[in-house]
Amino acid sequence: MSDNGFFSFAKNEIKQGYSFIFEQKWPAWLAGIFLAFLAIIIFLWWHTWGIAGGYRNWGDWLYYLIGLYDKPPQKSPLENGMSVSNIGIILGAFASALYSKQFKINPAPKWEYLKGIVGGSLMGIGAALSAGCNVGAFYSALGMLDLSGFMMMIGLFIGAYIGLKYLLWEMEHVNIGSSGGVSTKQNVNLDKIKPFFGFVVTALVIIAFYIYSKFNKTQMGGLLFFGFLIGIVMHRGRFCFANSFREPFMTGDGSMMRAVMMSLMLYVGASVVIKWAYIQPPEAGIYHPYFGALIGGTIFGFGMLLAGGCASGTLWRMGEGHIKLWLAFLSFTLSNSLTGMIIKKYGLKKILGHGIFAPSIFGWPIAFVLFIIVFLFVIILLKWNEETDKFVVF
Repeated sequence: MSDNGFFSFAKNEIKQGYSFIFEQKWPAWLAGIFLAFLAIIIFLWWHTWGIAGGYRNWGDWLYYLIGLYDKPPQKSPLENGMSVSNIGIILGAFASALYSKQFKINPAPKWEYLKGIVGGSLMGIGAALSAGCNVGAFYSALGMLDLSGFMMMIGLFIGAYIGLKYLLWEMEHVNIGSSGGVSTKQNVNLDKIKPFFGFVVTALVIIAFYIYSKFNKTQMGGLLFFGFLIGIVMHRGRFCFANSFREPFMTGDGSMMRAVMMSLMLYVGASVVIKWAYIQPPEAGIYHPYFGALIGGTIFGFGMLLAGGCASGTLWRMGEGHIKLWLAFLSFTLSNSLTGMIIKKYGLKKILGHGIFAPSIFGWPIAFVLFIIVFLFVIILLKWNEETDKFVVF
């Protein structure tokens, strides 16, 4: 084969590979596999993956800067692990949206902005009560074999059901109006240069990793990079926990929740190996209150339906350019910090319960099997609902 023939072939292969990774939507199950893999890496690198703690850190700093709190948080947003990984998620989704030429400023009707603020506030309150969000108190809690994660799951389903009922009522009784419009006229074809800026963002994240390492903070640099990869995965797979809890009631489609359940099977399997072998402490991540998870999950589930995204979905949609989710993000940080402060000040934590480590009750083998059975049961239930529409609200 001639050099020209080879380079032409290589160029075509690279183009097809780029299209497959950054232009075509990934299947939800594939995104779920990658998400579990990255959550496991974070567990080995640091400790359990969470998101709400990063929101809380930002909210604490905002209140401190305006004088409401007397003392600053112990760590800055660039030294708090969850904050750093959250920043990575936003940047990863931003880079992915640029690579795929999907980034744009997405306005919304004024009513939607109000829903974003209210929904974000409710998510912040719910996350404070459950000591975590859809990731920490549900996904990672179950991944760590915390039975409280099932209480959070029940609460999220209840909240999503109530939220969907409200949204259906809103469609019939509220005139939302238009977004007002943002001019799409442009003198330069920005689509051609968006991938270049995506490369710049990627390069800056890698440079930041090395800067962290240079200052003996390699762990933080890794969290930024792993968060960056999570942002890419969630954006390319449109991986949304709000979708997974909403669609079984709205359309009957359970594909996203099935992907979540499959991802959890991988997460739990790896967690059992890591914890049972004492590579990480067996009770790592077991701190979510069972009663708080149920109540907080219900409030959070309703809020994420109003906001149009969960804690993780808010971050990657921010990176994609959705203004409504930026407002949800801000209200989440403020309400989560304030609610957390109230819980601490008035000693309400004891009322909310505590984490329940399944292996301490059932032993490792039985606990693992029970979790897998529950996940399989949910998958079968979702398939049955797709066939019968038993849980569909319409």
